[in-house]
Amino acid sequence: MRLEWLEDILAIAQTGSFSGAAERRNLTQSAFSRRIQQIEEHVGVELFDRSRKPVQLRPTTQAQGAQIEQISAALRQLVADLRRGDRVASNRIVIASQHSLTTSLAPRILQRIQDGAEEVFARLRSANLDECYGLLLSRQADLAIVYAAPDLGEELSGDYLETIELGPDRLIPVLRADLGPGVLDLAGAGEVPYVAYPPEVFFGTIMSDRILPRLDPGRVALPRAETALTIAALEMAAVGVAVAWVPETLAHPAILSGRVTDLSAVLPDCPLAVRAVRLRGPRGVAEEVIWDHLLALRSEGGAASDLRNGV
Repeated sequence: MRLEWLEDILAIAQTGSFSGAAERRNLTQSAFSRRIQQIEEHVGVELFDRSRKPVQLRPTTQAQGAQIEQISAALRQLVADLRRGDRVASNRIVIASQHSLTTSLAPRILQRIQDGAEEVFARLRSANLDECYGLLLSRQADLAIVYAAPDLGEELSGDYLETIELGPDRLIPVLRADLGPGVLDLAGAGEVPYVAYPPEVFFGTIMSDRILPRLDPGRVALPRAETALTIAALEMAAVGVAVAWVPETLAHPAILSGRVTDLSAVLPDCPLAVRAVRLRGPRGVAEEVIWDHLLALRSEGGAASDLRNGV
C-alpha cells in the first residue's frame, strides 16, 4: 500500500466527494477516479459507497479509518526521517571540546553557523584534554576545541595537525561576591580555601605548576573540595564553598551579574589560549563550514571577545 493511496482514501473521507478530494490532491477528477479504482483493484474490495451522496466510506473501510490515519502519519514521518538522515550523513560533524568550552564557546559557534543559514548537524563530546586529543587521533571526532597554556607542554604538535588560535583566555580566581572582601583583607597572609582539580586533568596541572607556587609566601592554600568540572567549580565559588580558578570566559556572566567577584588583583591567574585542532586530510562539507567560521571568529577578535560581547 502506497502512502499516496492512503492519503487519497483520507481525502475522500474528509471532503465527502471525489471532486473535492481530487482538488485537494491536485489531480483532475478523472485521474483521481482512475487511481481510486487502482487502489480498490489492488486491495480486492470496494472501499467507498458510491450510491450515497456525499460519498462515504464503506463500513469495513470506516472501521479501519483510525489505523489508516496512523499508518499514513507514520509513513510521512519515515520519509521525513530518511531525508533528514541523508542530510545529517553529509553535513555531520563531531566536535570534542573540554568541559568548560562545551559550556561556553561551542554553543556560540553553532549559533553563529545557524545565524548564517548553514545546515550543519553537530555532535558535541565533552571531555578532558587528553580525551579530546584521543578522540581526534582515533578519528572519533573531526575537530577538537581545547585550551593550551604557554610552555605547559600539554598540547599536540606535528605536521599531521592543523591549528587555529581562536584567542586568549585566563584562568582566574573567583568567589561569591560578598565573601571576596574577606580574601582581599588577607593582605598577603592567611589561608586561602580553594576548589582543587584532580592532578591528572589539564587545570589540575595548571593549578600545581602555575597557580599555587605563585601565592604570596604568607598564604596557605587549603583545598576544600575537588572536581574535574570547571562549571561545578564555578558554582561552588558562587555559593561560597571556596575560591575557584576557572576560565574567565566561563565566569564572565557570573561576574557581570554579581554572583562572583574576580580576585585576580590579589591572587595569581594564568593566561590561556583557545585552539581548534584537526587532522590534515580529506574533509566533509560540515567540517569545512565550521572551520571557516572559526577562521572568521579569529579575525573578529577571538573567542574571548565573542563571549564577552555576547555574540
